[in-house]
Amino acid sequence: MNAEQAPVGKIDTSTPHSARMWNYWLGGKDNYEVDRQLGAHMEEMFPQIITIARASRRFQARAVRHVAEEAGIRQFLDLGTGLPTANSTHEVAQDVAPESRIVYVDNDPIVLTHARALLVSKPEGATAYVPADLTDAATVLPEAAKTLDLTKPVALMLLSTLGHVTDDEQARALLQSYLDAFPAGSCLITCDTIETPETRAASDEYEDGGALPYKSRPAETLRSFADGLEMVEPGFGSIDFWHPEQPFTGTPVDQWGYVAFKR
Repeated sequence: MNAEQAPVGKIDTSTPHSARMWNYWLGGKDNYEVDRQLGAHMEEMFPQIITIARASRRFQARAVRHVAEEAGIRQFLDLGTGLPTANSTHEVAQDVAPESRIVYVDNDPIVLTHARALLVSKPEGATAYVPADLTDAATVLPEAAKTLDLTKPVALMLLSTLGHVTDDEQARALLQSYLDAFPAGSCLITCDTIETPETRAASDEYEDGGALPYKSRPAETLRSFADGLEMVEPGFGSIDFWHPEQPFTGTPVDQWGYVAFKR
């Protein structure tokens, strides 16, 4: 099922949704009052959320470009993609290699509506959309295989989304279920919020506001999700320090991540 074929479900405007709140924090207009209310409240109590949202998008673009240029990755599975924005995965990957193939996964109908209009592939490659929950690997993988060749390396992307799987062992098992489906040479691109007193309080407030729970995790737990993989330098740390386009100065965000390869 691709973006042209998938039916658009009913958009729930009564409950905040992470994709639309992320859009709000990035300065977009594809959100509803319920998203703006909780988004503004979160921004007031945890101002770093705006910086995190923007830093995460920049990290995504840098990581995609890196694995496309340096490792020759030509296939990307972007889980919990959110609403399309500048420098989306397919734009960056196909700028490096027009033949790149990208599958986006999200469960918000408004994302699908925009995907149909904006996630346009270069003719040499392919871009598709799977309307599903990222935790449903049994659905996502067969659908993704209609666009991706799972016998060849795939970049698995979870950007600020794995925190929605609040049980550590379930999150670990979910990652493994995807990685087990991909051959050696595949990689994991991920980042999430590390646990501090401030981020823990923000996570509690986020859930209390009616949004899908999001768990910040201790740095060592996030790092352990890469066990068995070969991490790309500079390793695991604040995404501000991961191959910045300019030397980073300032206070790094509490959003840590890495790129790690399956060997």
